[in-house]
Amino acid sequence: MKWPTHGANPQFLYKALHLDMPETVIDFSANINPIGPPATVKNRWNELFSLVSDYPDPTAERLTGLLSKQEGVRKEQILVGNGGAELISLVGRLLTGKKVLIVQPAFSEYEEACRVNQCEVRYHLMDVDRWELRIDELLVSLREVDAVFLCNPNNPTGMFFPKHTIEVLARECARYGTLLIVDEAFYDFIEEYESIVSCLQHCENMIILRSMTKMFSIPGIRLGYLMANEALLAKIRESKPHWSVNAIAMKVGEWCLSESDYIEQTIQLIKKERERLQSFYRDQEFSYSPSNVNFYLLKDTKVSDPFPFFRFLMEKGMIPRHTMNFPGLDGKWLRLAIKGENEHERLLEVMSAWRRLDS
Repeated sequence: MKWPTHGANPQFLYKALHLDMPETVIDFSANINPIGPPATVKNRWNELFSLVSDYPDPTAERLTGLLSKQEGVRKEQILVGNGGAELISLVGRLLTGKKVLIVQPAFSEYEEACRVNQCEVRYHLMDVDRWELRIDELLVSLREVDAVFLCNPNNPTGMFFPKHTIEVLARECARYGTLLIVDEAFYDFIEEYESIVSCLQHCENMIILRSMTKMFSIPGIRLGYLMANEALLAKIRESKPHWSVNAIAMKVGEWCLSESDYIEQTIQLIKKERERLQSFYRDQEFSYSPSNVNFYLLKDTKVSDPFPFFRFLMEKGMIPRHTMNFPGLDGKWLRLAIKGENEHERLLEVMSAWRRLDS
């Protein structure tokens, strides 16, 4: 079976499973803010039509300036891109022919971008039984590679590694001349996030990736940014296509940067619903990852074969993300996004029905 490599677009998953797609479904496979886009974006949408008649600014000067003030770095250290996927692709080109270590399980785009650029790809597998990074073993591996990818918060587990861990990793990477790429696509879902941007001041071989599509629920508008020292960023910029970021995306990004109340509302909603789900899973003897963000891994500990559980959810219109293409998970877990109260009412009904069948 050829499994879809990403969440969302559930019709492809139903096709792969040879199942009819129910009329009513809830897609838990895409880790997007359940609140939807900020009201500012919805209410001012008509303003965006005036932008389509002119070429966009290829430097994203205004958005870059706002990000510079927000992050406390120079504009020359920021590169706005057409979503995280484009930025990862640009980093892959920078690493052409290099030895790359990926902390797994992780977002599949890292490996795809590296292999397209003839990199030698190695894995450092997290301990998913104890939910540990195995940092000591990771540090030893750094001397043997040119670059390492770390997804923090980790996708698909939802685990978050503190600033101290990143600082230790950055120092060791600097010692061995290893490029450290930290993907923070979900950083803004962390309630007590400690910024690692200050590490760029003393770590010349570090790249921080950010996405704006997850928190602000705008995946159809591809937008993200990258931060690094000026010399490194200049090399990355050489491969970036002209006008890769459209004017509508830039303007929406500018609006979203002022949405601090919206972000706080989101964090509190996710926290409340995550605790509610975890309480149910503990009572019903499901195993879940210690997530800090808006998604988590789930496994039924009472069954040895996870596929019937997966198929049952799909048949009931509850669409999880499979983990067949996550090294270290190999399909044994399902990843589900955290949504709102109504969606979870239906999800827990289906989970309860499965448990009754299983008992």
